[in-house]
Amino acid sequence: MHLHTNTPWEHQHDFSIDTSTSERNTQLVVILTGVMMVVEILSGYLFGSMALLADGWHMGTHMAALTISLFAYRYARRHADNPRYSFGTGKVGALGGFASATALVVVALAMGAESISRLFSPQAIHFDEAILVAVVGLVVNLLSAWLLQEGGKHPHAHTHDHAHHHDHFHHDHNLRAAYLHVLADALTSLLAIAALFTGKYFGWVWMDALMGLVGAALITRWGFGLLRETSGELLDEVPDEHAIDHIREAIELSSQDQITDLHLWRLGPGHFGAIISVVTHEPKSPEHYKSLLQNISTLSHITVEVNRCNDCSPH
Repeated sequence: MHLHTNTPWEHQHDFSIDTSTSERNTQLVVILTGVMMVVEILSGYLFGSMALLADGWHMGTHMAALTISLFAYRYARRHADNPRYSFGTGKVGALGGFASATALVVVALAMGAESISRLFSPQAIHFDEAILVAVVGLVVNLLSAWLLQEGGKHPHAHTHDHAHHHDHFHHDHNLRAAYLHVLADALTSLLAIAALFTGKYFGWVWMDALMGLVGAALITRWGFGLLRETSGELLDEVPDEHAIDHIREAIELSSQDQITDLHLWRLGPGHFGAIISVVTHEPKSPEHYKSLLQNISTLSHITVEVNRCNDCSPH
């Protein structure tokens, strides 16, 4: 009977990052967005402004997407130690980012369709009320964007560590999706303000629809970019070609050892998994080959298969 402990050989499978600040700030942004949505919809009804109503419901779709981001954070945290997830919940953020990016593209396409419709059928706009609410909306969106950027800062990083902050923000697809939704709202508010001013003072009512098309095009580009990144992670796309080269260089440093099969994929933000098959004339323990890879900091879970080769010649 096996009596001694297996602890030294056990692996940890929590490949998530500390998202407590991101989760808290995303919750604040959801509340701010919800309040602003209600204000815009009520103002639209009170002032008879279709533009405000449309922007209010547009904010509602972003609020739904932000709620997805918040749900992803909470789900990943609550199930971080759930053994049903073979490699933890590190990819929940990518899943939340993918869902939010899909919503972002749908909203952008709807904005484009509405803008084209208004180019051919201009509607009366109550400029003063619309400008006031659009300015308030812009302020709320800028505050929300700042909160999300602050949420991207690692809680243990120094404030001057800009590179660490940027890396954390870049890898947290869930946070980036929420940030892009808020940025899209800020952009539409800014373009709306410009269009409303030109409509009020120059009579260029068509500018409202034109700026809507510009905003829709930019948001669509952001959304598709995020879709490419998150879908690649969800489909286990090779996350870093340079890491592949470094693994081969480290293992094949000896002419006796050859890698015959190599799989590299992302487990979570900043964490890679690797399965490596080595053929060699002089087999060593898997721990030996793992030790050769210890300088590749992103490798968090490594499985090595070692096979003896008696017939093949060294390269």
